[in-house]
Amino acid sequence: MPLTIIDSLQALPSEVWDGLLAQPQPFLRHAFLSALEDSGSVGGHSGWLPSHRLWCDEHGTVQAVLPAYLKQHSYGEYVFDHGWADACRRAGIGYYPKLLGAVPFSPVTGARLLGDADAAGKLLDALTVGLGAEELSSLHINFTSPACDAVVVQRPGWLERLGCQFHWHNRGYRDFQDFLDALSSRKRKQMRKEREQVAGQGIEFDRRLGRELSEADWDFVYHCYANTYHVRGQAPYLTRNFFSLLAERMPEMIRVVFATQHGRALAMAFSLVDGDTFYGRYWGCLAEFDRLHFETCFYQGMELAIAEGLARFDAGAQGEHKLIRGFEPVITRSWHYLRHPGLHAAVAEFLEQERSGVRVYAEQARSYLPFRQVAEA
Repeated sequence: MPLTIIDSLQALPSEVWDGLLAQPQPFLRHAFLSALEDSGSVGGHSGWLPSHRLWCDEHGTVQAVLPAYLKQHSYGEYVFDHGWADACRRAGIGYYPKLLGAVPFSPVTGARLLGDADAAGKLLDALTVGLGAEELSSLHINFTSPACDAVVVQRPGWLERLGCQFHWHNRGYRDFQDFLDALSSRKRKQMRKEREQVAGQGIEFDRRLGRELSEADWDFVYHCYANTYHVRGQAPYLTRNFFSLLAERMPEMIRVVFATQHGRALAMAFSLVDGDTFYGRYWGCLAEFDRLHFETCFYQGMELAIAEGLARFDAGAQGEHKLIRGFEPVITRSWHYLRHPGLHAAVAEFLEQERSGVRVYAEQARSYLPFRQVAEA
């Protein structure tokens, strides 16, 4: 059978999986996804059961792949379909399990259909035809790249959903001051004041590469990360071992910023990089300090991106607070194939209105960017 399902990336050599990647984005690498599995962050009772879909030729050679998970809930996806699930429950329609093509816990746009585009199309067709046999309500593919969009949009039955994130663009800045010079006078003063507030509290920053961290450092990183969930009464998605495995398997892509006060560690921001993008991922602090989050996560990240010549800073989900600090609105896409005709029709109508609203929101958001107008130059 050309369609193959594997429930662990251990079943596929890393060179085969990574050989299908058009770009070196860290989240899609075998090292990242297998670290999620091997650390117990997915699988087990997490509600994320690995169910990767492969399309092979007559010789058994893998031509295309969808990193996929059987989901029993909608947590950790950052494309919110809880309302759809609730509507199904009230109507007596089963919504879970569903099949999700995504990177767990990572709202990062990228390739989802890996490999040859024609083979990826055949894979997608086989998956939608086979949903009923697997007793799955739906197939969802989140945070897709333009190449993936081009494959999906040609096929009937798929519903497009838009979202909006905020990304910072490095326009050849020499340093942080060069970026500040591009802002309006008022916003420039505001950012300087925020940075001075943090420095005035005696807080200093230490930036390190993945290979420079000890296991004790990773203990602190995880303590901070988990604390962001504990203070909200939630359990963290990732396990402690995930960070050690990632540091072992792809240290060259890891950047960590530590915030200290008089030699005492206070906070951290964990990020990943590839050839042109800085991805801000996890943050946490053990004590509250005014403006510490903005400095640790955003301003330190901007300085790192400038220093390493990276063109873009993707700081993840949410973000009006990013907007006024120079992060620009970016449209994201996801795709949804719903088997139940009534659900499909209702969601299609909802998404048509939502898409219009998202586009208007993204356009209006640009008016709040801090960059100076031509008249100020």
